[in-house]
Amino acid sequence: MTTSSKDQTVHLKTLGQGGQTGYRLDSPGPDILEAFPNNHPDRPYVVSIEFPEYTSLCPVTGQPDFATIVLEYVPDQKIVESKSFKLYMFAYRNHQSFMETITNTMLDDFVAVLDPHWCRVKGLFVPRGGTRLHVFAEHFKKDSAMAGEIRETVRDWKQQAAPHQP
Repeated sequence: MTTSSKDQTVHLKTLGQGGQTGYRLDSPGPDILEAFPNNHPDRPYVVSIEFPEYTSLCPVTGQPDFATIVLEYVPDQKIVESKSFKLYMFAYRNHQSFMETITNTMLDDFVAVLDPHWCRVKGLFVPRGGTRLHVFAEHFKKDSAMAGEIRETVRDWKQQAAPHQP
């Protein structure tokens, strides 16, 4: 038996390309990200995507930085397509920037593409020189009709996720 969903996928470019997918390893940007329509825009729910193989380069020393990047958001009309998310993360591989700048740039890019009710990017960077650095950048949509409900959903999500956070 075959089933089908309500998901609209005909406009997605990277998902069906298999081995023909191109990789940009030094020029991250929001144009890499693709999104598809949220079939449940009236229901506040959290999407969490974790990328444990993140790498970029220090802009001063050129040494590699390793991290787990976590994207958490309450979608409005759009959902990020996961393969484009992966390609976006790969685009940082040879990019040189400080960890704080990277995390905030990612937040700006996700907000620009998804226009979510709420979004948080967590950069959980591997210790270097005996120092662990975690950067959390967060955005709330100012004109959300469901602002109270969204804030409650986010508060509950943060409380539920807290035991798992470093």
